[in-house]
Amino acid sequence: MLIDFNNMEEKSLPAFKGGQKQYDVKMFDHAANKIMHGRLVPGASIGYHKHENNCEIIYILSGHGTCIGDKEKGEEAIPVNPGEAHYCPMGYSHSLVNTGDEDLIFFAVVAG
Repeated sequence: MLIDFNNMEEKSLPAFKGGQKQYDVKMFDHAANKIMHGRLVPGASIGYHKHENNCEIIYILSGHGTCIGDKEKGEEAIPVNPGEAHYCPMGYSHSLVNTGDEDLIFFAVVAG
């Protein structure tokens, strides 16, 4: 199956999961799975949230940010840069923040 993000409409989700500003995303949704091409402008974030029934992988394409891991499980905030991935297992919480001065572009997969 081909997923063509080049011809997909980008949607803006304000204060996504309680985050700052908005999350701009091109999303393919199938059953319990989501494949996303996301963008956070400088200062924007995806709010801290828990993955109760799925997991998520975020691969950074461009820009710089911070992933805030599950505080209850002793994880810390870590910088993320192009070519790096953040994994949030099922049952864990996390957040993504654009701490850079350019758009943070990433590819994310939520699998249920």
